[in-house]
Amino acid sequence: MSINTSIEIAINNYKNSLKTSFNLECIFFDMDGVLFNSMPYHAQSWINAFAEYGLNLPEHEPYMNEGSTALYTIEKMFRKYHKREVSLEFAEEIKKRKHALMTEMPMSEVLQPMPQLVEMVKQQNIERWVVTGSAQKGLFGRLSSVFDGNFERDKMITALDVLNGKPNPEPYLKAIEKSGYDNSRAIVIENAPLGVQSAKAAGLFTVAINTGPLEPQSLSESGADIVLDSCDELLALWPQLHALLSK
Repeated sequence: MSINTSIEIAINNYKNSLKTSFNLECIFFDMDGVLFNSMPYHAQSWINAFAEYGLNLPEHEPYMNEGSTALYTIEKMFRKYHKREVSLEFAEEIKKRKHALMTEMPMSEVLQPMPQLVEMVKQQNIERWVVTGSAQKGLFGRLSSVFDGNFERDKMITALDVLNGKPNPEPYLKAIEKSGYDNSRAIVIENAPLGVQSAKAAGLFTVAINTGPLEPQSLSESGADIVLDSCDELLALWPQLHALLSK
């Protein structure tokens, strides 16, 4: 089955699952691994921080937990690899160390060709929102300048705005509530399994782009409606996606 046919089937299946008609008016973009190539730095910061506390993580593990809150990740990793619970104080200590290591990393580059895609979306009069598990205030500020004003600070849901991060649906449910665009008018662009789970739990059509080292099935198994290999593939297929989502 061709990717074009798969896309059409996925979109039609989603539309048929709704009780109302679908018309694309808004996109909720994840940030790390979708707009900025920041995940390699996050991953290395996590690996280094955990190593300092006696936990050696496999290289793929930070990508599997991308999008979740720091405390969720710490508790999950100690439970998974050390079979024990950790205190809130201990988790906070590791969290602060990870954030300190992250500040020492180089500035994250923009993922290409996402500025071109975002500008295309703007020209199609589609709203642009960011829904991220990040608390990096520096990147929030860069979004507006790097993406030529396409992202506004009041159109973002961040780790600072929620109690429960991804994979909990709260970030995307809050985006729906704040933006006014429900699952019959908005889609999600994600790159991480937990982000996909969060979006799907909120009932949203989700396009996953595999910008990290994960196997594609980790995204499809998390519930993504469509899984693409790269941002370049997303840009190339966007006219078809837009046409099918706007019928």
